[in-house]
Amino acid sequence: MRTESEGVRTAPEDAACPHDLRHHGDAEVRDDGSALVDLAVNVRADTPPVWLREHIAASLSGLAAYPDGRAARAAVAARHGLPVERVLLTAGAAEAFVLLARALKVCRPVVVHPQFTEPEAALRDAGHTVGRVLLREADGFRLDPAAVPEDADLVVIGNPTNPTSVLHPAAAVARLARPGRTLVVDEAFMDAVPGEREALAGRTDVPGLVVLRSLTKTWGLAGLRIGYVLAAPETVAELERAQPLWPVSTPALAAARACVGAGALAEAARAAHRVAADRAHLIAGLRGFAAHGLRVVEPAEGPFVLVRLPRAAAVRDRLRDLGYAVRRGDTFPGLDEEWLRLAVRDRETVDGFLGALGRALETG
Repeated sequence: MRTESEGVRTAPEDAACPHDLRHHGDAEVRDDGSALVDLAVNVRADTPPVWLREHIAASLSGLAAYPDGRAARAAVAARHGLPVERVLLTAGAAEAFVLLARALKVCRPVVVHPQFTEPEAALRDAGHTVGRVLLREADGFRLDPAAVPEDADLVVIGNPTNPTSVLHPAAAVARLARPGRTLVVDEAFMDAVPGEREALAGRTDVPGLVVLRSLTKTWGLAGLRIGYVLAAPETVAELERAQPLWPVSTPALAAARACVGAGALAEAARAAHRVAADRAHLIAGLRGFAAHGLRVVEPAEGPFVLVRLPRAAAVRDRLRDLGYAVRRGDTFPGLDEEWLRLAVRDRETVDGFLGALGRALETG
């Protein structure tokens, strides 16, 4: 394994956990009585679309019956070209992290950070001692598979990674796989990447691969809770045994079927290109603040960007006063109080934010 001086930091497994792993972007907008323009939550704005709301509403007439997930499961399987035995529907990706932590018998789990903190929180809650591989800003937060300990029997990585917006090459991620290891790849934001390049969803040739997908980000369904696991049938069966009965509601199942249909996939593909254009506009504007010490992690490939900024906490507070909520970065292992995550929004919203950021930097 490489040493810190060579570019990767490996946190000891028994290290204290000073980061608030339960802090999420919604806290940035819920803790304020005023209406804030939300650049803190990574859910696509102006969603769910009308057609999807109407489809979900139509499912309410069936609430007297217990949920039947067979059709939704088959639809997800068809979307990825997999047999249904390789699909497990979950109440969002967050439930999947809990199932993995509780159901799989692992001895040395490792999480590659900075990334979404729920996987580590779930593992800790299940009694595991969690190792960390901390990717560095100097390397662009890019993955070196050799940095992961050989004896890790569970490895978790996001792609594209929240909050860095780094898209790791699929080949590099697949190199983490080996016999006796479960490789968990969180692809919650992959459908926001044009062409879903570097995706591993649908692959059956990678040993121990578990891919998690969420339908809440692109479609604005965070309040409905719907996601799914793609894995070997024996892994799916093990996770399913740990689920409560009827874990996914009838409206969520209706949403799952709708969001993996051909029309929805085409709409998501168009949205991914819009996000890419809006992200480029945001990054171009942020570069104008380089004189203030602001640096953007590039290339960014997700529907959010990570920036480093002196006095970031003060600037964040000033932005709140100006009506804008952004995500603090110091709750992510590997980052500190100088980091902020910004969700990509439409150009009009971004232009308003950039104006507010300029004022905040002058006084924050």
